[in-house]
Amino acid sequence: MVAGEGQSKFIILYHRTPFDEGEDEKGKRIWIDQKSPNGIIPTLRNLFRSSENGTWIAWRRVETLENADDETIAMAEPAPFTLRRIPLNDTQISSFYHITSKECFWPILHTFPTYFNVNNADWTIFEDVNRRFADAACREAAEGAVVWVHDYNLWLAPGYIREQRPDLKIAFFHHTPFPGNDVLAILPWREQILESLLSCDVVGFHIPRYTENFARAANTLIGAKRGPKKPVDPKFITVGTALSESSVTEWLEHNGRRVQLLSSPVGTSPDVIQELSWSSDVESYGELIVQDTKKGRKLILSASRVDYTKGNEELLLAFERLLERRKDLHGEVVLMLACVAAASGMKIYEDTQRSIEEMAGRINGRFSQIDWVPIRFSTRRIPYEEMIAWFCQADVCWITPLRDGLNLVAKEYAAARRNRGGVLVLSEFTGASVVLDGAVLTNPYSNRRMDEAIERALAMDPDEQRERMLRMTNAVEAYTVKDWADEQLTGFPETAQA
Repeated sequence: MVAGEGQSKFIILYHRTPFDEGEDEKGKRIWIDQKSPNGIIPTLRNLFRSSENGTWIAWRRVETLENADDETIAMAEPAPFTLRRIPLNDTQISSFYHITSKECFWPILHTFPTYFNVNNADWTIFEDVNRRFADAACREAAEGAVVWVHDYNLWLAPGYIREQRPDLKIAFFHHTPFPGNDVLAILPWREQILESLLSCDVVGFHIPRYTENFARAANTLIGAKRGPKKPVDPKFITVGTALSESSVTEWLEHNGRRVQLLSSPVGTSPDVIQELSWSSDVESYGELIVQDTKKGRKLILSASRVDYTKGNEELLLAFERLLERRKDLHGEVVLMLACVAAASGMKIYEDTQRSIEEMAGRINGRFSQIDWVPIRFSTRRIPYEEMIAWFCQADVCWITPLRDGLNLVAKEYAAARRNRGGVLVLSEFTGASVVLDGAVLTNPYSNRRMDEAIERALAMDPDEQRERMLRMTNAVEAYTVKDWADEQLTGFPETAQA
């Protein structure tokens, strides 16, 4: 590949497209803004405002690969950039994404090794898809361009890019947890994965614990040299929680290259959330929630998706124990479980959804009264404005994953609750637990800790609620999603050479 063949100075590799594809009344293709609560895609799009000739590389589904070339589309918003889409057929998507990424990598990343299934994985397809993303980046990149690769399903892309284009500056960000090296070592392709990541200039993670796990794995599994440790940034809680770290490795050296390690928790957009929280649409949704659900009761909200890592079953069992202990709460409290259904075709998620539905149905069957159903359960994807309304109305937000890279719902709740009080009950196995000082932390593996946390939340007096929520809201406002992107893209000048 000839350096400088392309024109783009900034390239993003992310499997999702920056807009959803749709059709107008005449069947013409249109691009629809994603009403994504996490704000990552709009933030990544907005980076093109300050980057001349940028490119976003994603995939597209095709019926057949025959005569199917990469699709290149000139996009106009939010600033001119190129969308390049790599064609994948159903077999490739199933193997690359649903099997290798979700059945092999996902359980290892979240430290669920008993769910690891390597039998159906076709590693050559995973390599091929990553190589095609890398080839597309190399073709688009101007000399010395910045390439930002996102998440574990593109683990191999940095290595392939570096082989072809040593002139490029490569950053990688993990949106998931990164496990301890003994768990990572279960993956039979561990050396290839680590070698690829160590061809980057910058590798980023949400929190110092994941950074340290990566540094230790790179050191013990392939011999990368660890640089000095430094105290973690003041935005992190350094002691007392399951994922706390007081110091973190600054860099690794491998094959003559110095790789900067950054711990940057993805932020949200508190200004957008707070503006929406007072909008007429959100207020209308709020009135419906009050009429149909709250009716003078305390509202507990839990929002996640159907996944065995999210702790939904543990939360439901804790809520059942609460109703068993506290008959005085019958008719006085309601749980809204917003649990977005997973894509069809993966048995483990279908089984998980069935278990959640059966559990919620059983609890409602046990405790419902003529004018009170204790659990409201939804698997639909709730519109962003409606979700903000649920945040504004929820007296308690109960987030209890067994393992989670960060958990932006927790941050969004804190953003929406400025000057409103409310209590966040948060699993200490989420990355957000080390950045949201003021949350009531809980251990979803312990019945006692779960029971104590929800009881404490429901009994907390308004003054303590406001004091805790103010600390969390200030933290969310002090480090936004723009701050995250800026921090991840500042390491290149020092890391271009070892």
